Amino acid sequence: MRKFEKDGSQGLLDRRGKALESKPNLTEAEQLQLKIKQLEERNRLLEIEVDLLKKLEEVKRRNRR
Repeated sequence: MRKFEKDGSQGLLDRRGKALESKPNLTEAEQLQLKIKQLEERNRLLEIEVDLLKKLEEVKRRNRR
């Protein structure tokens, strides 16, 4: 109730996980740090995807024998 009274309907929106992207007026250094974090996370997810695809390919090869 307090969030609604303070911020109106905007205060009730779910903003979890979006804090870094939505900060206005970041300095150039802060923007670069944010971009680095985003790219590191993307890289991590892509590495996980590659590992998963390798495992899937190995399972397919084993089933062919």
